[in-house]
Amino acid sequence: MKRSSVQGEGAQGHVGDGISGSSPTGNGVVPPPRSGSSRHRGGGGDGGRGSGNGRRPNRRGRRRVLRWTASIVALLILGTAAAGYLYYRHLNANIRSGQRLSGDSGVARTEADAAGRRPINILMLGSDARDEANAELGGGWDMIGAQARADVQMLIHISADRKNASVTSVPRDTLVDIPECTDPKSGEKFKATRTMINESLARGGPGCTLATWEKLTNVYIDHWMMIDFTGVVSMADAIGGVDVCVNQNVFDTSKPGSGTGGSGLKLKAGTTKVQGQQALQWLRTRHAFGSDLGRAKAQHMYMNSMMRGLKSQNAFTDLPRLTNLAEAATKALKVSEEIGSVKKLLDLSLTLKDVPVNRITMATIPVLQAPSDKDRLVINNTDAEKMWTMLRKDVALDANGDPAAPAQSGQPGSSPSAPATGPSTAPPADPAKIAVHVVNGTGVGAAPVGKRATAIAGQLVSKGFTQARAENTLTPEKTTLVRYATDAQAADAQGVAAALGVPATSVQKSSAVSAITVVVGADWREGNVFPQQAAPEAGAVPESADVLNGSDTGCMDVYGPYRW
Repeated sequence: MKRSSVQGEGAQGHVGDGISGSSPTGNGVVPPPRSGSSRHRGGGGDGGRGSGNGRRPNRRGRRRVLRWTASIVALLILGTAAAGYLYYRHLNANIRSGQRLSGDSGVARTEADAAGRRPINILMLGSDARDEANAELGGGWDMIGAQARADVQMLIHISADRKNASVTSVPRDTLVDIPECTDPKSGEKFKATRTMINESLARGGPGCTLATWEKLTNVYIDHWMMIDFTGVVSMADAIGGVDVCVNQNVFDTSKPGSGTGGSGLKLKAGTTKVQGQQALQWLRTRHAFGSDLGRAKAQHMYMNSMMRGLKSQNAFTDLPRLTNLAEAATKALKVSEEIGSVKKLLDLSLTLKDVPVNRITMATIPVLQAPSDKDRLVINNTDAEKMWTMLRKDVALDANGDPAAPAQSGQPGSSPSAPATGPSTAPPADPAKIAVHVVNGTGVGAAPVGKRATAIAGQLVSKGFTQARAENTLTPEKTTLVRYATDAQAADAQGVAAALGVPATSVQKSSAVSAITVVVGADWREGNVFPQQAAPEAGAVPESADVLNGSDTGCMDVYGPYRW
C-alpha cells in the first residue's frame, strides 16, 4: 500500500497526536526518529533526505535556510558598514577647526603648473595653551587663563610633483611685522604691529599667524594645523615613540639660582626612544641645547626620526596603525576649516607617503641678533629671501633629486583639489583708462632708492598707462608686487604687470589698496624693466639655515651647565 500523501502535511503533528496514516512498520506505530530526522520540522519520518525510500527533498526547508543565511550575511555587512560609518563620524566629531585667514596678507593663490599640479604649504603651530592640563606638562601654572602663544612655528612645503618636502622654522623671538587681524570668534580687531612672531596667535588666532607668515614670505599658505602640549603627548604615544640622540648626558632643569625654566628632560648619552611626556620634554628643551635655534634643530631631528620610523613601520598603509594615528591626530589637532574632515586630513597625510626620507629637508630661516635688543632676533633678509624664493618657485631644498628634472611650478600653490582663484591673465582693454598708483618699496635692508616710484610711473606712461602716478609714501617690500582691490581690477592689474615685465605670480588682491598699486620692491632698485631672475638651483640653501636632511641621524650637543 502506498504511503499516504497526507504525511507531508503533518508539519504541525507530533508522536501521539492521533494523526492517522500508514507506517513503514505496518503496525500503525510510528518508529523512533532516526538521527538527522526533521520530524519536528514537519518533513515526515526521515526528514526527506532523498534516500531510496521514495521521499522528495524538502526544498522549503532549504529555501528557509538560504533566506536565514542571506539575512545574517546582510546583517553583518550592514553592521560593519554602520560601525565604519559611526567610527568615521566619531573621528570627524573629534576634529576642531577654525578660519584659515584672519588678517590681510595680500598674497593670492596662483595658477598651477603646466601639468595642473600645485605644491602644498601647511603652517604647523605648537601652542602653549594656558590651561591646567597643559600646565601639568610644563605650560606654567602662573599663566593659566592667559592668551596662548605659538612658540613653535614651522612651514611644511610639499612639492607639486610630491617628490620632495621641506620644513622651515622661524624662532619664536624673531621680530616681524604682524598685519592687522580680526579675532574670528570675538570680532576684536588688532592693529598692525611689529613684535615677536609668537605673539601673532593672540592677535586673531592661527589665521593671524598664517597672515603674518604670508606677509613675511610672500608664499601662499594653504592650511594651518595647531597642536598643544597634551596633543604632543598623545601623538607621541600613538606613534610608539621616536628615537632621539644626545652626545652627553642631559638634564634640562632650572637655571642655578633662578628656580624657573627647564623642560625636565633627563637622558643618558646616546639614543633613546622617547614618547609621551618625555617626547614633549625633548621638543621643549631650549637651555640645554643652547638657544631657540638649538631647540629648533632638536625639533627637526625629532621630525626626521619620526618620519623614518613611520615609513619603516608602513604606517601610511597599515590600516590598524593608521586608525590609531587617526584617533590620536583628530583629538590632538586643530586645523583650518577647509581641511576639517577625516578624508581631507588623510588625503593630506598620504601626500608624504612616497617622498623618500633623503628628499625631506629641515631648515631654520636665517636670523640675526636684533640691533635694539640682544634677546630678540630679526630676519637675515639676504639669506632668508633666497629660501623664500625657493619655496615660491617650488625648488627643492635638497639636491638629491634628478638634476635633469626642471622645476614643476613657478609659484606658490594649494592642495591638488583646490581650484585656482588667481586673477585673469586677459590684457586690459584700454591702458589709458586705468588708474595706477606707484609707491617706493626699495627700503628693505638698506636705505630706499630715491625717485623709484617716479621712474616706474614714467615707464608706465610710456606704455600707454597715462593715469599712472607716483605716490610719496614709502612701503618697504622685499619683492615687487602689483596689488589690486576688486575682482573687476584683476585683468587690468595683470596688464600693468605685463607692461613692466613683472611676473604674473606677483599680482595680488589686497584690501590694503583701493586702486591698482605697483610696489617697487627691494629686488628692483634700478632700471625701468623688471630684472628677470633665474630660478635658484636645487639644494642652494644658505649655510646659515642650519639644514638637516631626513636621512641624517646625528646627535645633539648639550650645553655644559646642563650635563650630568
